[in-house]
This record gives sequence, structure tokens and C-alpha cells, in this order.
Amino acid sequence: MAELQGERVRLRPLGPHDVGRLTEIGAEPGVARWWGEITREHLLEKAEGRDEATGFAIEHEGEVVGLAQFSEPGENEFKHANIDLFLTSSLHGRGLGRDAVQTLARWLIDERGHHRLTIDPALANEPAIRAYEAVGFKRVGVLRRYWRDPDGVWQDGLLLDLLADEI
Repeated sequence: MAELQGERVRLRPLGPHDVGRLTEIGAEPGVARWWGEITREHLLEKAEGRDEATGFAIEHEGEVVGLAQFSEPGENEFKHANIDLFLTSSLHGRGLGRDAVQTLARWLIDERGHHRLTIDPALANEPAIRAYEAVGFKRVGVLRRYWRDPDGVWQDGLLLDLLADEI
């Protein structure tokens, strides 16, 4: 799989050597709040290609600062992908997440031929939603009681999508 260069971040295929750092990032309260527990085992499955989602390590200034991933549910004439990411809390609000999303989105559309991309953050995760909208994602609708937070309480999600001609 290709390495992808954004304006300020680089996305490279996830490898087993990334698992330790990404586990640390996943345990940060500002990440775990939205993702729940991110285990070494799950990250290793993803790094070894045994997960339904394909992962990229997000690098900034030579350091691993997060994970971007995509999945491609089925192949048909309306090819689409779902994307998601997390970034170390210390770099939130600096435009790196937006850069990572835009870089991945352009590659999925230009190189993999996707017609539509979707992303489904927690409805309460307003900073992430602003970053996705800055890339061009549009609100589709609220996904009621869509995911359980780390305390087991149902939370709403927000479905956003981006069409190939909107980026």
C-alpha cells in the first residue's frame, strides 16, 4: 500500500512496530473518551491485515501521532469507503487531523475510485465534526444511540459523507 503525503502529515501503512505508540495514544483520556479501549491485540490484527479496516500510521515531524483507517464494504458500481481516525490529544486543534482526513480522502477517491466516503463521529465530538466539515464532509443525519461510551451509556453519532466531486 502507498505512503500518502499531506501538507503537514504523512500516512504510511500501519506496521507492528507502531502498535506500542498507538496503544499509548489510545489510552489518552481525550482519545479514549471517543474510542473506548484500544488494545494492543486489536492494533496488531490491523497492522497484520487481519482486521476489516486498513490502517495508516499518521506521522508528523517524524513521529507517530495517530491512526487513520478505512474500510470498503463490498465492491459494486457505487464504490464507497468508511474512514475514521484518532490523533494524540496534545496535537488536537492544530489542523493535523483535518490534513490526515483530506489526504486519505483524496487518495480513496483519486486512486481507489470511491464515489462516496462516510465518517461517523460521536455527535458530541464537535471538534472532530468541524475538522471533517472543513474537508467538505456534509451532515447526513443523527444515528440515535449508535455507540456505547466507555461507561456503557448509549450515545448518538453523526453520519457525514463526502462525494467524489465535492473534494
